[in-house]
Amino acid sequence: MVTQQDRFIRIISGIVLSVGSILFLLPFVWMILSSFKPEAEIVQIPPTLWPEKFSLDNFKYLFENMNFGVYLRNTLIIVLFSYVGLFFNAMAGFGFAKYKFKGKDFLFVLVLATMMIPSQVTMIPVYLILNSFGLTNTMIGIILPGLVGAFAIFLFRQFMSTIPTELLEATRLDGASEYRTFLQIVLPISKPILAVQAILTFIAGWNSFLWPLIIANDEGLYTLSVGLSLLKGQYTGNYGLQMAGAAFMVVPVIVLFTYFQKHIIENFTISGLK
Repeated sequence: MVTQQDRFIRIISGIVLSVGSILFLLPFVWMILSSFKPEAEIVQIPPTLWPEKFSLDNFKYLFENMNFGVYLRNTLIIVLFSYVGLFFNAMAGFGFAKYKFKGKDFLFVLVLATMMIPSQVTMIPVYLILNSFGLTNTMIGIILPGLVGAFAIFLFRQFMSTIPTELLEATRLDGASEYRTFLQIVLPISKPILAVQAILTFIAGWNSFLWPLIIANDEGLYTLSVGLSLLKGQYTGNYGLQMAGAAFMVVPVIVLFTYFQKHIIENFTISGLK
């Protein structure tokens, strides 16, 4: 039975959480709204939260004068090939989870051991290898090192280990090939982990900064994160442009996370009911 004291505690907790969430969201809302303001309105005293007049001049300037269209294209290419790598990671995880072959455990431990090596340590050797193949300052050189990852393989392997082997054997007895079993049985069952990896893969590709900056010296190969860094260096006092660039970087990640979060919860609920 819920007592009056419990109700009071719930009300107080709700008020505290509501105030905290408003304080947490306020800087983000300020950034989004300020990206639509002219520079004079951003720096005026007293400040205004809602723009007196919405303007897209900051975004137009980014794409017309700062090559953000090129940066966006390069970033989308990296994200696209990252999702190709996501498919490879799923295949590798399935192989480690459901196939028996000589040296499987040792190879899996070797894959996990690479997670203990900081990426900063491997950048110079990877750069030298790509340079020997003539892949520096190319889009291929930017994409290849991040195509597959030990952490993603580990997550897929751990999740796919829970798939009943009897189910896979039944599909094989029905005449399904290994590829068909993987595409039509394993991947649909693995929607929760695919959603998680889709978010992580998009964030990693969308925010790629250090490696493109190292491997490429041509501005035509820079990503949005590198372009935003250049923007901060060249237009330090132009807060409208900085707000527009930051908003353009953050909003897609939040939208994607919100969309896949719903699917993650739904799939886990369905899995729990089963």
